[in-house]
Amino acid sequence: MLGNHGRSLASAVFSKPAKILAKMGVSPNTVTVAGTVINVALAMGLLARGYLALGAVLIGVTAFADSLDGVLARLTNQVSRFGAFLDSSLDRLADGAIFGSLLYWAIVGLTPGSVRTASIICAICALVGAAAVPYVRARGEAFGVVAKVGIGERTDRLIVALVGAGITDLGAPLICFPLALGWVAFASFVTVCQRIYFVRKHIDQ
Repeated sequence: MLGNHGRSLASAVFSKPAKILAKMGVSPNTVTVAGTVINVALAMGLLARGYLALGAVLIGVTAFADSLDGVLARLTNQVSRFGAFLDSSLDRLADGAIFGSLLYWAIVGLTPGSVRTASIICAICALVGAAAVPYVRARGEAFGVVAKVGIGERTDRLIVALVGAGITDLGAPLICFPLALGWVAFASFVTVCQRIYFVRKHIDQ
């Protein structure tokens, strides 16, 4: 939901940086790869080590800047199917690193107990959901149905997970961490169901 509203804002914000990169001869695919590398490094270097607030802020900024490659591609007339494929594929790596790092921190950073157990379970489910939601859409598109529906788009999931982790690190009740990951897992499951239903309705039309 938030992802759809944020694209126009991202376009306005990154128009000038995109023009600078275009003059430097930087390709959209280079920006895509660089953004993914930064996200993965931040997730493994900060989130997995317990620096949740700092990691959440920096990853949030980098994730917002993820739109820069698309703006650059449109500005330089380099929009391509491979560019879209590369961006989508590398997003899965970034998501896996983020939720995998949160799962790792839940395992090694939390005191054994009900909150730790809930955090681990929710983190595993969120990690699975991060892969399942785009997979269902991709399979639908293979049959000619673009299923962008759902309550838990990538932007929504990342914001909730990172905010939950960040405020926990800043002193909020520890239960906020599994609650945030639990919402991500629930929203992912609902979104998968919504997209399956959408494809079922339109696949033979």
